Amino acid sequence: MTAENQRRAWMSLLAKAPATRLLALWEAYGAEPTFHWLRAPEIGATMVRGRLGGTGAPFNLGEMTLTRCALQLDGGAVGHGYVQGRDKEKARVAALVDALMQTEAASAVRKAVLDPLAAEQDDAKKTRAAKAAATKVDFFTMVRGED
Repeated sequence: MTAENQRRAWMSLLAKAPATRLLALWEAYGAEPTFHWLRAPEIGATMVRGRLGGTGAPFNLGEMTLTRCALQLDGGAVGHGYVQGRDKEKARVAALVDALMQTEAASAVRKAVLDPLAAEQDDAKKTRAAKAAATKVDFFTMVRGED
């Protein structure tokens, strides 16, 4: 996986994580680096686009609230946080994790924050899939003998 795809994966993981869980894992990590804001957390809206069947022509589905921020660690690494909703603290923590993942602290941050989030998201997907599979109905057609 390329570095760009790895970053895309952890940014997606941070954006989808429940805020309370992300903040709890961050507090358990316990190493708050010093940084300065490039863009303080701000709330805005973004257009959500969709495609019919995943392959059709794109269309504007509607707007959603988004909180974003950017910061720079004292070591020079830049982190960005983009999260759905109006949670400035979650965006700040997401940006800090993003920045730290670009430093020598990456393995410790991955172990303390990202790996537990990934495991929880995988468990949630499996639970949803199991619930959906439990409601699956198999239809079959019997030969009616009209041939």
